[in-house]
Amino acid sequence: MVRNLLGSVLALAGATAAVWSPFRAWYDGRHGRHYRLGDLFSEDGVTGVRPELFASLFLPFAVAALITVVGLLLRSRLLVGLAGVVVLGFTVLWMVRVGQAEDSLTVTGDAGRGLGVGTGLAFGGGVLLLVAAVVLRGRGRRAAPVAPAEPSGPSVPTLDGPHPREPGYTTPAEDAPTATWRRPPMDHS
Repeated sequence: MVRNLLGSVLALAGATAAVWSPFRAWYDGRHGRHYRLGDLFSEDGVTGVRPELFASLFLPFAVAALITVVGLLLRSRLLVGLAGVVVLGFTVLWMVRVGQAEDSLTVTGDAGRGLGVGTGLAFGGGVLLLVAAVVLRGRGRRAAPVAPAEPSGPSVPTLDGPHPREPGYTTPAEDAPTATWRRPPMDHS
């Protein structure tokens, strides 16, 4: 239970960081919501066009947050891990495309130049989601099926008498020449 609670907190923190990241500066003071999602997949690369919110980097991170919530509700480590891969994948893809457009990436810079807090939030959020997927216990495995109990059917008479552990067993001196009742052996095939 503690692992699930800790994993849930980590997953929610990671999803929150990922969703919050487009509202922070990603590169050279430009916010993540100002990067068009289509630019990551186009030949032109990253452009200066400012898109609508749901056409920006916000969309994959919002979808990852939704996958995280569903994964936590279903206690699915796979879904939480998938959300982490989505966040990290889009963050790394963005870094590659900006690096191609700028011919380099500045990790630290002066006066708001270089990678910003938003990039760190997205990267950290993706890592937190992956760590949460490892920490979560997930669903328990289903128990193995229990063998059915022997049916209690009618007994048939036998002449050899009951087993020593069954009620009604008598010593040879007490044996009478009468038939005793005993269940036939069960056929388990």
